[in-house]
Amino acid sequence: VEAFSVAARALCRPRGVFGTPGRVLRMAYSEPGDYLVTIEEKNKTTSLHAYVNWRSKRTENCRVCIRMVGHSVEAPFSEAFRDQMSIIEMPLPEAPLCLACCPVKGDLLVGCANQLVLFSLKYSVINEEFSMLDFERSLIIHIDNITPVEVSFCVGYVAVMSDLEVLILKLESDPRSEESVNHHPQKTSGPLSQTEDVSHETSQLESDDFVICQKPTELLGEKSKHSGVSVTLESTGLVDAKVKYSQVQHLLYRRFTPDVSSYALSDDIKLHSLQLLPVYQTGPPAWEEEAAQTRDKEPRTVFCFFSLPHAGYLYTVARPVGLTSVYQYPETSLQAVLTPQFLHVITSHNLQCFTVRCSAVVAREEDPYMDTTLKSRKDTSVKTKIPPVAETGWNLYIVNTISPVQLYREMVEYSNSYRTVRTQSCIHLLSEAHLLLRAALMDGSRLEPGERAELLEAFKESCGHLGDCYSRLDTQHSHLALPYYKMSGLSLAEVLSRVDWAGENESQKYERGLIFYVSHSLHENLDEELSEELAAKVVHMFHVSEPKQLPQVLCSPSMKNVDPPTALHYLRKLDACGLSSVLVALTRAAVALRMGDLDLHETEMQSYSEAKLVCGFILEPRLLVQQRKGQMVPTELAVHLKETRPGLLVASVLGLQKNNKIGIEEADSLFKVLCGGGEGTAPQLLVDFWEAQLVARVPHVELQDLCFKLVSQYVRRLAGRRPPDTTPLRTAEDLMNACSHYGLISPWAHAFISPDLSADKNYTEDLSKLQSLICGPSFDIASIMPFLEPLSEDTAAGLSVHVLCRTRLKEYEQCIDTLLERCPEAVVPYASHELKEENRILWWKKLLPELCQKIKCGGEKYQLYLASLKEALSVAAMELGLRELLSVLPGDGAAAFFLPYLLFCSQKKSLA
Repeated sequence: VEAFSVAARALCRPRGVFGTPGRVLRMAYSEPGDYLVTIEEKNKTTSLHAYVNWRSKRTENCRVCIRMVGHSVEAPFSEAFRDQMSIIEMPLPEAPLCLACCPVKGDLLVGCANQLVLFSLKYSVINEEFSMLDFERSLIIHIDNITPVEVSFCVGYVAVMSDLEVLILKLESDPRSEESVNHHPQKTSGPLSQTEDVSHETSQLESDDFVICQKPTELLGEKSKHSGVSVTLESTGLVDAKVKYSQVQHLLYRRFTPDVSSYALSDDIKLHSLQLLPVYQTGPPAWEEEAAQTRDKEPRTVFCFFSLPHAGYLYTVARPVGLTSVYQYPETSLQAVLTPQFLHVITSHNLQCFTVRCSAVVAREEDPYMDTTLKSRKDTSVKTKIPPVAETGWNLYIVNTISPVQLYREMVEYSNSYRTVRTQSCIHLLSEAHLLLRAALMDGSRLEPGERAELLEAFKESCGHLGDCYSRLDTQHSHLALPYYKMSGLSLAEVLSRVDWAGENESQKYERGLIFYVSHSLHENLDEELSEELAAKVVHMFHVSEPKQLPQVLCSPSMKNVDPPTALHYLRKLDACGLSSVLVALTRAAVALRMGDLDLHETEMQSYSEAKLVCGFILEPRLLVQQRKGQMVPTELAVHLKETRPGLLVASVLGLQKNNKIGIEEADSLFKVLCGGGEGTAPQLLVDFWEAQLVARVPHVELQDLCFKLVSQYVRRLAGRRPPDTTPLRTAEDLMNACSHYGLISPWAHAFISPDLSADKNYTEDLSKLQSLICGPSFDIASIMPFLEPLSEDTAAGLSVHVLCRTRLKEYEQCIDTLLERCPEAVVPYASHELKEENRILWWKKLLPELCQKIKCGGEKYQLYLASLKEALSVAAMELGLRELLSVLPGDGAAAFFLPYLLFCSQKKSLA
């Protein structure tokens, strides 16, 4: 065995050489563990050897250590293994036929006639400075009715191939079944009786010179259990070791039909090149990850490849099992190797390279717009010289092909020959070139920074080419123009500049892919404004191909520079096409406003009712508000409506909010931008909008927050005597009639309104709205108290509001004290309205003594207290018996003057 070191842009240099005890029949190398494993024959006996630490073998005469697998090495002898190659002998119950190393973990799978043996790679720690590579025979997979010719193993996935059959299994770990899966686990097999009958009949007929060939079969997933191949697991690890694999899942079984023209099975129809390939990274989102970190993770997916002489088959096995690709070879294949970038096929004359779709399968799972077309493959042959006849031996050839970018350039140049005939061959060839770059970018560990940048630039360019194809060819996948153009990094103007505009004529045809891309791009909030020339071409394109989309197109911020007369010209043509609608009328009104034609604008706005106009704004919110550089900006039409039709503007924004076309904070910001205003104060139009939200009961608007906003603004305006900047759209009476959140104002509260206050309509309206909101049932009064601090109780408005809140909190005694002191004319109306049921006793326990005390003090409010006392005594006389009434009268005789009146009230009560 000879080893060579290969440096970048340098020749191969000898690295080491060593001999083997026997003639090598099979050989495999494992990157994890850096070991070589062989099946060797000596004295007509085959054996399995693993070569470790082989890089220390400089010459053939160097010493070699030989040890048995799993045998512990004494410490004094361990130093001998540090600096010399070791041959590990691995005994097997049956002669080995084939072998495979796991490319991820380094575990070894050996195929024998009736079983597969799994050796787990492990490291025996000798001391703190030295650990020795070793293996443990951890699992035996017993299989019947299939003789392994090749095997492959990758992180629990097992592939077994005979001359015309392929079986793929997945070993799984189930801690609950560790005890049951030790030596005699349950078999997983299909209808063996049928298979045995076929075998019995076959043996009978073969003796009579007949050959029975089973029909070709493909069984996927659980159906592959019925293949007739039985599988049994036998754990052979140490007792104290954790059982890694304890059950098996069937994934795929495929059987091919032999050529029945000859009795013997010839080599030119046998299967070969079985391989499981793990794929670690996906597309562009993972390019920046370090490859070293990725290698430690489980693969994203696993592919299985096997080949007949004239066709290769690629399956996805890690996710729902399915056939990914079929490769037809123009020449008979001898061997094939699958990589994430290419499928390399060796024939008798050539080394042929095929692009593969492994990266596309993984990318499609993450992005449905990416790599979703399934094509028939094209092959690219690389002519090589026929090697001279040499001595039989093992040869490893490293093929240094041209760089992916150079190959991509050649494929793009070749694809240009298909552009004029407008066929799908151009798309197919560019798709393969695109996948070539994607696959190269997936293996980031082998890229220099300059190479990565060059690949990324080429990748974006390939996306642009594919976008051009899908936008210009009429295919069922024309919608893919959008994602490919997005990945290319091209702006909308750059894409439009690549279009071959034949001129503005009605007969020009625009393909679906281009219309789809431009339409979606204009619907996004792009910070890009098209020139007047490009905007005119876009308008004409939609006028010819999709006239019903013209209003949405013209409302895009990217179309800001479109010529208004031109836009109006195309919009007027929609009436003749039977496409007139409220949205068309609103768009014409907006264009007329830009032109300064107010008469035309008003005509269009009056052609539909206000409810219809609101529906039109809901269909196209960008008529009112557009997003530029992350900010919500009102349109010229919104500014005009604020001055002329504020009610329509409020109703329209409310409609947008109810239909999730604009957020809560965005709507508030829109009105603030429209109306201006200082910090902390809201413009009246925003207050109108909040009131409209409360009336409309918008479901996703937090009721408490909305009430706090309104209370805060009412209080600020009342405390500062600030009138609203515009006339409110609704009065307090309107709100009480339309919204249950605004309650009926307690009648005693009107006593606080003096003649000078009632003359200020704006002030009284704000006070009534605040009082009505407090009297409503919708929110917790305790939480609103902090918002009332700016409104002082020294004012009549502040006093009424605070008393209303304390009443809602059932602080009746405190309210009576306040009213007796500040507003005695409201005491009796307050008591009549609030002191009921269990609070009725406060009439004679609280109110009556307090009134008597006030009368004794005299003063300017003596007559008010006297009238109130008379009313309180009347209520007491009607509610209490005569004996009870006398007991509650004050003992100082202040109320004795009213005894005849009380007697009259008592008699009146008895008559009632």
